[in-house]
Amino acid sequence: MIADNRQKTFSLTQKQVAQLCDRRFGIGADGLMLLENHPEYDFKMVYYNADGHESSMCGNGGRCLVAFAKRLGIIKEQANFIAIDGAHRATIVRNEQVELGMRDVENILITDENIVVLNTGSPHYVSFESDVKTLDVYEKGKSIRNSESYFKEGINVNFVVKKSDHLFVRTYERGVEDETLSCGTGVTASAIASVGQRLGRFKIKVETLGGMLEIHFEKTTKNSAKNVLLCGPATFVFDGEIKC
Repeated sequence: MIADNRQKTFSLTQKQVAQLCDRRFGIGADGLMLLENHPEYDFKMVYYNADGHESSMCGNGGRCLVAFAKRLGIIKEQANFIAIDGAHRATIVRNEQVELGMRDVENILITDENIVVLNTGSPHYVSFESDVKTLDVYEKGKSIRNSESYFKEGINVNFVVKKSDHLFVRTYERGVEDETLSCGTGVTASAIASVGQRLGRFKIKVETLGGMLEIHFEKTTKNSAKNVLLCGPATFVFDGEIKC
C-alpha cells in the first residue's frame, strides 16, 4: 500500500498504520509506504510493517515505489531515491519490469551447510530444505524469529529449495508475523546464500508464491556480495480513499 506524502498530508500513528494494513478491518497489506520529497534525491521511501512499526528496507516495496513514482510523473525510466538503509538506484525496463539496486552485502555468516545468515537491507535467516510445499512456514518461521538468538531485533526467515534452474522460496516476515507471498530482501538473501562461497557473477531466478523474480550479483570475496539487483514486475492494482 502506497501513499503520496510529498505534501506531508499524512501523519499516521502506529495504530492507524496497523489498522490500514488489517485484511479484515482495513485495506489489507503487508506494509505501508510513503513517498516523500528529499532535497538530494528523486524521492524518499518511508516503510512501515503491517504491525505499524517503521521497518528496515523492503525490496519489493522499493520496486513498487519506483513504479508509483513513474505513475506520478516524478521520474521516467531512472530513479535515485533514499531509504532507511541508504541510497538506491533503479531502472524501469521492458514490460514495466523494475530493476532495483540493493545495498552491498557484508559479513555473510554460513553457520552450517544448510543455514546462512545475512543482511540485504533487512536481516535474513536462510534455511535450505529438501521440500517446502508441505512445510509449516508459520510455525517454524515463528519459532526461529522468536528464538533467543534473534528475539531482540527479530529476523526474517526463508525456507529454500534448490530446483534445477531456479530457487523456490517461502518467507516468514517479522513485523507481518506471518508468511508473505514474496519478500524482495528475502529472495535476494536466498539467492546470495545459494552460491555458498563461490566467486563470480551470478543471475539467479527465484520463484515465490507471489511470482518470479531474478537476482543479479557479484561475489569477489567468500563473505560479501556487491552490484546486487532485484528484478521483477510491479503491478498497479487499484487506488482509492479511506478515512482513518
